[in-house]
Amino acid sequence: MPTVNIYVDGFNLYYGAFRTRWPQYKWLDLQGFCESLLPGREVKRIRYFTAQVRNTPQNPGAANRQRIYLRALATLPKVEIHYGHFSTHDVRLPLANPPRNGPATALVRRTEEKGSDANLAAYLLLDCGRSDSDEAVVISNDSDFAEPIRLVRDALQMSIGVINPSQRRRSIQLWQAASWSYPIINERIFRSNQLPLQLTDANGTFSKPPAW
Repeated sequence: MPTVNIYVDGFNLYYGAFRTRWPQYKWLDLQGFCESLLPGREVKRIRYFTAQVRNTPQNPGAANRQRIYLRALATLPKVEIHYGHFSTHDVRLPLANPPRNGPATALVRRTEEKGSDANLAAYLLLDCGRSDSDEAVVISNDSDFAEPIRLVRDALQMSIGVINPSQRRRSIQLWQAASWSYPIINERIFRSNQLPLQLTDANGTFSKPPAW
């Protein structure tokens, strides 16, 4: 059976599949999910790329809910979690419709996720360059990954697929760069791959957050 490594863009999966479409399935068994997506292949390694979120006044429990989910993912033997980080800074931007006698700009606080995309591309090229598996799959709809995917396909002569978790139109750049691609359109694959409500690790027993 051919082996496959899977590279998951965590925020793209979250916003593409869970934010609006299927929020009830966020307690996802990522290993079971990936194995269900790719029958006939042996899933060797799943690399999950994310960054630790911060609480906000609008969402005061976000950091703790994510922490518990990442703790749950860490119990899955084939899943490895890789972290980027968030950067917050103030920038001055032009107003779209400035008042006639008022300021033309506004000071805006911008929070950006840094590092996850670069980490995914780096590990993808590292693993494929050392022939760590027979095939690679990227779960994302982010066109920024088109060039590393194209390098894997053309320079390394390796089969690489793209699975789009978003209900939006697929990225043409990714579709053209990959060996194959398709969207996740089946709710059943999420519903049938949920983690147990209660889990145990080396630090004890913990449960799915009520709002997750």
